[in-house]
Amino acid sequence: MSAALRKRSSHSHSLEGRSVMGIHLLRDLDELQRDLLALASLVEESIHKATRSLQTRNVTLANEVIAADPQIDLEDNHINEECLKILALHQPVARDLRRIAAAMMITTDLERMGDLAEEIAERSIALTHTPHFPIPEKLGRMADLTTMMVRQSLDAFVNLSQEQAELVLRMDDEVDRYNNEIIQELIQTMQSSPSLIEAGLSMFSATRHLERIADHATNIAEDVIYLISGEIVKHRSSESVIEGEI
Repeated sequence: MSAALRKRSSHSHSLEGRSVMGIHLLRDLDELQRDLLALASLVEESIHKATRSLQTRNVTLANEVIAADPQIDLEDNHINEECLKILALHQPVARDLRRIAAAMMITTDLERMGDLAEEIAERSIALTHTPHFPIPEKLGRMADLTTMMVRQSLDAFVNLSQEQAELVLRMDDEVDRYNNEIIQELIQTMQSSPSLIEAGLSMFSATRHLERIADHATNIAEDVIYLISGEIVKHRSSESVIEGEI
């Protein structure tokens, strides 16, 4: 887990000048943030283990990822329930409301990342039962970049940094490029060696899951921009967002 995630959020509000109800809301929001960062830590660890298991055919790591998924699901449900309680009890407005909405959206993306990490782990296990398949050299770079995107998107949330969020949007284009190049390499390998088709399909699936994790990191970065600016930038090109056309 990155240092920024371990520290307390930099956007905690001051309790001064708040009503009693306002103070209770702030405490609930701080608790919500701690829960969200704990979930982020679990998911980040699962992604790291899943990609390592894929690259090294380490079944132990893969099984650890699969075993951790139920806990991620429980945390996801807990956070969503807490968000609904805060909305019902405090009826927040403006930035506090956006903070809760962003937390719910980020939690959804984190839970899906956990599912994708589990699927990568399952593909890793499947590869141990097939003929040895050469791991594309670019897969390691794609995995490192994807992991960095996840960390940067969460740091952007903690630091309320639009600059970090926009960096994630730019990195996604590079992940997409790696994904396309790796897929083409896998197709060529399977065409030249039909005995490797089964293993190649597993690697193909794992690569696509990795690309989808990067997409969810991009979603989180877009949620951060929404939290900061109040503007919804999903489904807009990264260029238009970065250039300020929001």
